[in-house]
Amino acid sequence: MRKTLTILAFVTSLPAGAAFADDDCFVPMADWQPREEVAALAARQGWTVRRIKIDDGCYKIDGRDAEGRKIEVKVQPGTLQIVEFEYDDDGRGRKDRDDD
Repeated sequence: MRKTLTILAFVTSLPAGAAFADDDCFVPMADWQPREEVAALAARQGWTVRRIKIDDGCYKIDGRDAEGRKIEVKVQPGTLQIVEFEYDDDGRGRKDRDDD
C-alpha cells in the first residue's frame, strides 16, 4: 500500500502529460518554421506532398516518397527534425514504421 501511494504521489507531481509523453511536439508557435520550409524539406527528400497539417503540435506531411509509396511524416516544427516516419510498404495497406 505504501509503495502504491509513493508511486501515485510521484506520478501526480509530474507536469501534465510528462508521464505519458510520446511523439507530441511542444514548441511555442513563435518558434515554428513556416510551412514553406516544411515543403522545402519534403522536396529535398524527394517526396511529393499531398497535404501539410498540424497534428499533436507537430507538422504532419501526407504524400508519397520518391518510390511512390504513401508516407506520413511527423516533423518537429521548430527544428524540422523528423519525429516519426511511416510508409505503406507493399501497397496492401500495411504500414511499416521507422522512428528516427
